[in-house]
Parts: sequence; C-alpha cells; structure tokens
Amino acid sequence: MKDQWNAIVNHMTVEPAGNGPLSGLSFMVKDVFDVHGYTNGAGNPRWLETHGPAHEHAEAVNLLLCQGARLSGTTHTDELMFSLNGENFHYGTPVNPKAPGRIPGGSSSGSAVAVSAGLADFALGTDTGGSVRVPASYCGVYGMRPTHGSVTVQGVIPLAASFDTVGWMARDPETLRLAGEILLPQQEASASGFSRVVTAEDAWELADTESSEALAPCLNLLRAAGASHDSIRIAPQGLAEWMAMFRTIQGYEIWQEHGAWIEREQPVFGPDIAARFSWAGTIERAEMEKQAARRAEVRQYLAELLGSDTVLVIPTTTGAAPKLAMSGPQVEERRVKTMRLTCIAGLAGLPQLTIPAAEVQGCPVGISVIAGPGQDLRLLEWAASLAETVQR
Repeated sequence: MKDQWNAIVNHMTVEPAGNGPLSGLSFMVKDVFDVHGYTNGAGNPRWLETHGPAHEHAEAVNLLLCQGARLSGTTHTDELMFSLNGENFHYGTPVNPKAPGRIPGGSSSGSAVAVSAGLADFALGTDTGGSVRVPASYCGVYGMRPTHGSVTVQGVIPLAASFDTVGWMARDPETLRLAGEILLPQQEASASGFSRVVTAEDAWELADTESSEALAPCLNLLRAAGASHDSIRIAPQGLAEWMAMFRTIQGYEIWQEHGAWIEREQPVFGPDIAARFSWAGTIERAEMEKQAARRAEVRQYLAELLGSDTVLVIPTTTGAAPKLAMSGPQVEERRVKTMRLTCIAGLAGLPQLTIPAAEVQGCPVGISVIAGPGQDLRLLEWAASLAETVQR
C-alpha cells in the first residue's frame, strides 16, 4: 500500500521523546524538514548531492516528538518547493488517493497523499504560496496554513522568507487541532467561534461553476454559524493585481535565497520550474520594494477588516485537481488562477484553514476560512466544533 501511493521519500521511525496529547499518533514530514542524521533532497537530486545530514531535528519536529507523536517518514515535494502541482520531473508524481489520474497538488504533495491514504495520522508541509492548502484540497483532507511567523521555521529549508510557513494536514479537524495546540504554544483560543462571516465575491468568481454549486451547502452552513454575514469584493485593486504583487515579492526573495546555489551548482530542473527560477532572477530590487510597500497596505486593510472576530470564506482552489500531464500552458493558467486565491492569506500573513467540503465528478474540492492574525487556535477549535455540520 505504501509503495502504491509513492508519497514517501524515506521510511524511518523516530520514537517519541515524551508523552502528551499526541501519544499514539504518527506523523510524516515534507522532505525539507531537518531530521537528525538524515539528508534532505528538497525534490532535486543536485540538492541532495550538495548537502549533508542534519545535526538535529527541526524545531517543529522536536515539538511534536516531545508531545508523544512518532515520526514515520519523509514525504515527496516539488523541486525546491516552487510549484503547486506535485508532479516532480525527477521522482514522479505521488498518486492522489481520492482522485487517481489527477495531480495531488504541491509542493507538499507527499504529505497530503500520506494523510489522505492513511499512511500517517497527520503530516507537516510548508506553505509559501499555497503548498499546504492546495494539495489538502485536491486530496480531500484538512489543511492549515498558520499566521506567518507563528510556527517556528528553524531547521526548515526556506523558499521566500516573508511568506514561508510551516503548515500541517489531517483527515479530521480534531487531529488538526491537537497538532496545532503543540505547534502554536504561544497562542490561546480566547473565545469560541466568530460572530461575523464574510464571503469574498471576487474569490468565488474564480471557482468553476460545478465547484461553486457543490460548495454552496457548506458555504451556507458556515455563513449561518456567525451572528451576521455579508458579501464583499475583497480586493479593491483586483485579485489579479494582488497575485502579481505576491509573485514579484516572492520571486525576488526566492532568487536571493537560492540564486547563488543555482548559479554555482547548475541543477537540472523540470521545464516549468526552470522557467520560474530563470524569471525570478530578473526581478529588480526597486520593483520588489515598490510591491512590498503595496503589500503593507493590503496587510493593514485585511487586519482591520477581519480583526479578532471575523472570518473570510473563499474556495480553496478554482476547482477539482487537474488531470495528470496537462500541457505547460494549461498548467500555468491553472496555477495563476489558483494563486489569485492563495495570495489573499499569503500577502497578509493570515491563518487559513481548508476543509474537505464536497466532490466534483468524484474528486474532492475544499472550502477555506481565513481569520485575522493570531487567531489560529480559535479557527482550529471553531472548525472542530462545526465538523459534524460542515462535512457533507
């Protein structure tokens, strides 16, 4: 069964370092988290060749081990985490258990597949531009991208520092919440639920008709869970502009992080990812700074809109997972549309939880709830309390 799903890079067992709320649970980690004595490959053979074994566990891994969880493997990723598809040029594509014949989503593809297939109770991934949220939606599991900076990234291979987060996935909201309580030790859920639910009209316009119709019952349940609800257009400048803003800042940061290694080592990348890195190397600092100033305005706007008691509901992706081996232009078009959704939380550093809410042609589609900064645990507890009514 495990080999069938092709999600695992390395089968290993790291026993718990203590007892706690996670005792008896197993987890896996994306192949970018340090595990003592293990060399990460980050989805690229040249990276594996030019790096050595970790001297200690990543801090997030340590937190989980100390609270009773058992680490049982590392999972596949797209090359240097720079994709949303999950199709690795060198190592193949993990099989989406809920939609064979369709992509699992990336770059935390292996983690999503491992959880969806029941190979682990939960799994860690990283989410910079949607890399936990998208595969969670495509593989029919719960996924959490936390407030930027709220979960330690110590011992995790970076991509774009001002967007990088450690996220996690589980098949049920209670396990997702339990993991969150350990990964977010500085937070407390100060209140239950949220009084106001806002629907982002412009985000919903990006979803295909079948997905919008399939998600409508769940959307109505979420709206009914608040004392009030309303609909707005979330991006005054347009979500296409927000995505371009995100992409410019992210691309510049990625090249600053990995450009020297790429130029020195000349790694072979898959065509799409090679083109993306090549483009990232052309972004001028002045353009990045211009977009960063605009991002600050977006952050303030969304923080004021959501505060501590409002949530924003959007489709997680534009639809069900695309079929395997779609052509380059088709893949890029879908990626761009999806990033218009994922950039909302990314630009503002907000927590976003995706819920497996419906199916389209037998394939999972997710719905997402975005809360104000620092409201992660409250969001997780709210989702857990709504589970019976939210799930179809």
